[in-house]
Amino acid sequence: MTDFNINIMPEIQRALDAMGFTALTEIQQNAIPVMQQGKDIIAKAPTGTGKTVAFGIPIIEKIDRKANHPQAVILAPTRELAMQIRDELRELCQFLPGVRLVAATGGMPMGRQIEGFKKGAQIIVATPGRLLDHMKRRNVNLNKVTTIVLDEADEMLSMGFYQDVKKLLDSMPARQQVAMFSATISREVMDIGWMYQRDAEEVTVRPVEESRPQIKQYIMKCMGRQKLANLCSLMESEGFTRVMVFCNTKYTTARLSEQLAEKGLKAECIHGDMKQSECNAILAKFKEGKFHMLIATDVAARGIDVDDVEAVFNYDMPQENEYYIHRIGRTGRAQKQGVSYLFYSAEEESKMRRMLTLTRSEVIELEPVVKENMKLVDTLW
Repeated sequence: MTDFNINIMPEIQRALDAMGFTALTEIQQNAIPVMQQGKDIIAKAPTGTGKTVAFGIPIIEKIDRKANHPQAVILAPTRELAMQIRDELRELCQFLPGVRLVAATGGMPMGRQIEGFKKGAQIIVATPGRLLDHMKRRNVNLNKVTTIVLDEADEMLSMGFYQDVKKLLDSMPARQQVAMFSATISREVMDIGWMYQRDAEEVTVRPVEESRPQIKQYIMKCMGRQKLANLCSLMESEGFTRVMVFCNTKYTTARLSEQLAEKGLKAECIHGDMKQSECNAILAKFKEGKFHMLIATDVAARGIDVDDVEAVFNYDMPQENEYYIHRIGRTGRAQKQGVSYLFYSAEEESKMRRMLTLTRSEVIELEPVVKENMKLVDTLW
């Protein structure tokens, strides 16, 4: 059994071994002892540093497995991230059969979630809107919840969940520990901290330069129908077989998916209005290599973890600067070189230049294969 230099329950240590852990990340080493002591915490760490294990271990260790009521609530901004957290917690609990979890998110049947509450779920992983809905319908009682975690707190509070999060925190009078894990410490995060935390420990994990993904970034000025033609051309010339394409709206994802299919490229899309079962089925097929291009909105893609993505296409300019970082971070994982492309119009150029300063990396301008004043080439469609 691996020695992680932190006092962890043997059953959880056994689970970590089964999950292939050989060492804990910096955020895990720093946050686990703080949470084990019952302290409030604000943890700032980059995406992909293992935050779920960092808060999951202390939560699971404190669960009274004989009790049949919720004791911990983990809030996440999207159902995809909530499901990912639930799955990872299940792995940590694989040798603790008495721990019961339920995920309560939109886009999934409420009946199954209610059944999970009735069976005595002790840990709830939820999106704020759906959990508030359950609470209003009196499907769940949160009066005995002692630990609350806000994961991706900055993203969640900036997405319009600020009031929902406050209502939920106010509905948990027995709370003893509030933990926030976030990539950035926004004003909303600080406000929640001031209102609901006591002497919170601050833990900051800075990005390690050597571990930054190696991503070659390209930009291309093109718009309208030319974007589709240039996307097809790059897919063909580079021989990509697994890429993610980001659009700003669900309509664009669906339309682009249809257009690519008409040109013989295997593409499917996911967006926030789809049922969770549909998204899961599409993601499973993408991971198995059954189609080449996954088209997604930023919200739908939050929390998705797919290895070996060869390239990311920003078909639409991101609406927020941070979205660009999250998007291109889907490629270039596991010490492999990744590639990203950004399509922009003349009107978007100044915004694009400001956004790219965030990456502090060289960006290469590509000449479009199909320009605005050029007749569209049939072979590219």
